[in-house]
Amino acid sequence: MARRPRSSTPLDTELADLTPELRWREWMGRVEAVIFAAPEPVGRAALARVVGRDCNLDLLIADIRAELRGRPYELVAVAGGWQHRTKTGFADAIRAASGLGAQVRPLSHTEGLVLMAIGYFQPITRAELGQFFGKEVSRDLIGSLRASGFIAAGPRSPVPGAPYTYVTTQGFLSHFGFESLRELPDREALEDAGLLDTAKLLAGNFPALATLGDDGEGRGEWCGAEDDDEDARA
Repeated sequence: MARRPRSSTPLDTELADLTPELRWREWMGRVEAVIFAAPEPVGRAALARVVGRDCNLDLLIADIRAELRGRPYELVAVAGGWQHRTKTGFADAIRAASGLGAQVRPLSHTEGLVLMAIGYFQPITRAELGQFFGKEVSRDLIGSLRASGFIAAGPRSPVPGAPYTYVTTQGFLSHFGFESLRELPDREALEDAGLLDTAKLLAGNFPALATLGDDGEGRGEWCGAEDDDEDARA
């Protein structure tokens, strides 16, 4: 069966023939459809291609969110864009239905500490992480975090040997529900509260990053990953 040829007609974004109310509803439908269909957060530039030049995307998103109140899913700003996500209160039901509960494990305490350090002090090398903790951080641990999609290689450090540095990824932001790194808990506030200081960190007495959310509750569980040999050699 032959494929239907794609339409060459450009998308009418201005919708000048519609009343203001109908135009706004159509824009809302387009934006929600694009976000719903995308596997990753959708940025402002992509959404702007389906609405008119005078459309205020922030107000449009606010109206979509208002319509989703009371639903088991919501529209969230994350990783520099927007994404539909089920509310955390339904996590157990989703795991029970999908049968994936047994495949999910929390990040280990050591992994959480290393990821926290990378999040706050990136770009940072493995050797610098070792100096930070007072003991070597293994290549296997770094490889596991990379395979999980939470960190990636950053620019090479300007020291002898030019080792790779490590930085957090969009996947890190997406997993924990941060729109950008600016949403990480403020370091000075954590220090003032006695939660972040070198002595506690070296003693391994810092809470894993998974527990640090706006409401003090975890933003989600960490998924385990197998070691990535190529990443571990970096």
